[in-house]
Amino acid sequence: MKGASVKQVTLGSKGLTVSRLGLGCMGLSRAYGDADDNESQATLERAIELGVTFLDTADMYGWGHNEELVGRVIRSRRDDVQLATKFGNVIDDDGKRGIDGSPDHVRRACDASLSRLGIDVIDLYYQHRVDTKVPIEETVGAMADLVQDGKVLHLGLSEAATATIRRAHEVHPISALQTEYSLWTRDPETEVLATCRELGIGFVAYAPLGRGFLTGAINSVDDLPEGDWRRRHPRFQAGNFESNRELVSRIEDLASSKGVSAPQLALAWVLAQGDDVVPIPGTRRARHLESNVGALDIELTDDDLAALDEVAPVGAASGDRYPDMSGVNR
Repeated sequence: MKGASVKQVTLGSKGLTVSRLGLGCMGLSRAYGDADDNESQATLERAIELGVTFLDTADMYGWGHNEELVGRVIRSRRDDVQLATKFGNVIDDDGKRGIDGSPDHVRRACDASLSRLGIDVIDLYYQHRVDTKVPIEETVGAMADLVQDGKVLHLGLSEAATATIRRAHEVHPISALQTEYSLWTRDPETEVLATCRELGIGFVAYAPLGRGFLTGAINSVDDLPEGDWRRRHPRFQAGNFESNRELVSRIEDLASSKGVSAPQLALAWVLAQGDDVVPIPGTRRARHLESNVGALDIELTDDDLAALDEVAPVGAASGDRYPDMSGVNR
């Protein structure tokens, strides 16, 4: 796979066009153990070469490091990339985490992200988590001012509940909602996806490989490096882990019968949910990236989809998807 042509799709009703498969950049800087900048940069460059041009970062990924890393890669090829970043998660001097959706913070965070990225305009700017202390109308109003000022082209929300999405969309069109979605996290199907489609909002699926669990490469929590945040993740804990590994084993069996890998099948399933659903799997390694791109060529039959529904129905995973669920679906 020397080069590939990943098709482009439209997210939302305001003309945002992105690659059918994106790249989640969080792991290039943090969360999954130590990262190597040279390897991360090579993976970013390979992604663009393959046509995976929808890059997703955030100011909290490495607390600025990730935006700086992505910025170094994209500056010379800005017109080839659709760049998404996020604001809202903050940390104080004592290391305590919080959420800030105040209009003043929206403006400061955007300027800081533009500086770190070394670009003039952000293609898609998300509120990373909803701040329940600030009316969503105030936050999105400030984000809309960024569009008016030419600093941002499109607005997005992440992990927002249906009522919040509707209120936000009344203030300014929301082009994309980013929320976890995969064969072991099918919660959006109960209400959120339908709302997005009703309002003409694209859906960006993060963690479409279950933070690596659905790849089948994790057979024990000991397979995770020290410092990997997944060690604290409920679905990776004893009891839940064994149940979830059995679910993955069933997915692996289906993948084997189809002649593809488990992660490719898991990604193909997300892609099959519609062109308005764009997965953004993360990886540090070019070979995994290339494997992910291969999922775009997999055609799932009705029988395939029915079999996956049977082995991984809504609610099949054991354990919450975060240690603290209070910050999601707000």
